[in-house]
Amino acid sequence: MQKMTSAYANKMLKSLEEDKTFWTNREAASSTYVAAVNEEPVVPEYDYAETAAVIAEIDEKIAAIKHAINVTNALAKVQVGDKEMSVDTILIRMAQLNKRKAILDGMRKQLPKARVEQYSYGSRNTVPEYKYINYDPDVVKKDYETVSRTIMEMQMALDRYNQTVQFDVEI
Repeated sequence: MQKMTSAYANKMLKSLEEDKTFWTNREAASSTYVAAVNEEPVVPEYDYAETAAVIAEIDEKIAAIKHAINVTNALAKVQVGDKEMSVDTILIRMAQLNKRKAILDGMRKQLPKARVEQYSYGSRNTVPEYKYINYDPDVVKKDYETVSRTIMEMQMALDRYNQTVQFDVEI
């Protein structure tokens, strides 16, 4: 049993993934070899059982750490503004709010009136068409700022949590 923060656990996961990549690349390069019929083959050093055991051990550690992160994310409560939320709920809400923020960003950049380009070949209709916004740009701007501020509050709460709160990992 080992205690770690979410930040440390994620750094450890990255390191384990790098180790796994090393071993899988080594296996891919060493598990087969090519030799001509009339030459002495150069057989790379490779032990399937050792390689499989190392990869399996790394996978077990990765699974244990990810499980511990998932459990703590589901159970741990974090204060965000005047609300208490679980970490997994914060992550879900942040993803939703980031999508909404992108839509609001596009809307706040729209001009109140914009000419629509017409690319019709062979058509003689030269009457210009315009696209108009159908909303109050000040309300959209305000909502954009509110969503941005909410995302920032959530991110700051998560950062604080990830750097300070420890949980148990069975590795």
